[in-house]
Amino acid sequence: MSTVYYGSVINPQSVTDYLALPRCLICVSPQGDIEWIVEDVENTKLNDVLAQHNCAHSDITLVCLNDGEFLMPGLVDTHTHACQVPNLGVGGEMELLQWLDNYTFPTEVRFKDVKYAERAYPDVVRRIVNSGTTTCCYYGSLHLEATKVLASLVHAAGQRAFVGKCNMNRNCPPNYIEPSVKESVDTTLALFKYIEELPKATCGEPLLHPILTPRFAISCTEELLTRLSEIAQKNPKLAIQTHISENKAEVELTKSMFKTNSYAEAYDKFHLLRNNTVLAHGVHLTEDEMVLIAKRGSGVAHCPTSNFYLSSGMARVGMLLDHGVKVGLGTDVAGGYSPSILTEIQHASIASKMLAIQAADNMKCKCSGGCSESSSSGEEDSRSCGRRGHQHHECDCECDEKPSGRFTNQKLSIATLLYLATLGGAEVCCLQDRIGSFEQTKAFDALLVSVREKDTGNPAVWGYNPDRDLTQGVTAQNADKSLIEWLERFLFCGDDRNIKKVIVQGRTIGGRDYHPSQ
Repeated sequence: MSTVYYGSVINPQSVTDYLALPRCLICVSPQGDIEWIVEDVENTKLNDVLAQHNCAHSDITLVCLNDGEFLMPGLVDTHTHACQVPNLGVGGEMELLQWLDNYTFPTEVRFKDVKYAERAYPDVVRRIVNSGTTTCCYYGSLHLEATKVLASLVHAAGQRAFVGKCNMNRNCPPNYIEPSVKESVDTTLALFKYIEELPKATCGEPLLHPILTPRFAISCTEELLTRLSEIAQKNPKLAIQTHISENKAEVELTKSMFKTNSYAEAYDKFHLLRNNTVLAHGVHLTEDEMVLIAKRGSGVAHCPTSNFYLSSGMARVGMLLDHGVKVGLGTDVAGGYSPSILTEIQHASIASKMLAIQAADNMKCKCSGGCSESSSSGEEDSRSCGRRGHQHHECDCECDEKPSGRFTNQKLSIATLLYLATLGGAEVCCLQDRIGSFEQTKAFDALLVSVREKDTGNPAVWGYNPDRDLTQGVTAQNADKSLIEWLERFLFCGDDRNIKKVIVQGRTIGGRDYHPSQ
């Protein structure tokens, strides 16, 4: 039996645009794919439209959303460490390399005990799913059996995901390092086989995929990277995930160890940059590296919470977009202290605003009199060398920094933030043909969001409360404005209490109203 949803829908379209549809119909097949969409249906015309699509009420399940509720595509987490969730919120006074040695590696070592993995990972997966993440790129520890546990739990939960076992055979603690290239490769291939043999979803395709996971360049010998490259080249559809340019000390160490001019060149040397490579962070990428990454078709997982927490810096997302690099969001637990992509949306917004402020402060003309010169009328022209809201006129001055492209040094809009969390993340994972937006034939991966105050109990959201704010509820006249405001309130003030249902491939797998018997 198909399910037809009727009500408010948010649908990302591009990096600069989304649709806010107050009266939308979406029909989802029993297999979990979208059969058809009608964007605007008056309540009085609902039965007529259903009849036009040969949908009798007895043949479908009709779900009508309440005022203060809306559907949106599920959130995509392009980078997180499942084995670090027990370390959330600890060690933020340190930077990356010290934090790894003192906090993170000791936490990950615990997963050598499979029994511990069996106790810890169910909570990990449940927290991430209930945070609204319908697709997730997971790093496991270096332990094969523990990562099998993680994979089986993600599969059982019904989440769309990539799961990888870390490859790391140097620059690691003695009690947390792979003893040989052979063991690293053999256990990686064993995990791939385990994942590929898990049952497919009812739609006939797997929701869970293996992913090649060299932890980062400095944790892998050249011999190991060569072997991993051979695996990748034999399997062009195999996704790859790793870290890049997160911390300045890490960048310099990588260039020194691999005798390259840049961090990106170290991976490219081993043919590990390609269209299904997910590069976490990219805080200190040069423009030459951005050009190379875009040329290879790789994507960047922007992890602003972690970048702030570990004092790594602020990734230049606008510049990445202007260079044609695919960008999504990642929580990077436990560098990031929240399993929710909503936190990343909020911090991505802050990071972009700080970069814009810094850029504006740095735009100072070297000519006398600054950017203003007398016009023929005797009045001053405003020539701010690219400051927002001003026009830049040709002059013979030289600026310390000039803008380039649509997004560089600009704050990220709501449309762009929504895109990064949904369709952008799907593109990074090479899943844009299946998820990230609502389109016919795509999978129905969605969140049912509520900003109804009496239902959610989230004091941060000044949401829908007709007893207090509206006498007649949401009307046709205010529906568009209300929906746009609901989205913004959810993105900046919402949390798991506002997520009623987490839906993957048409099936409810989490959320406040989820019950395991569903």
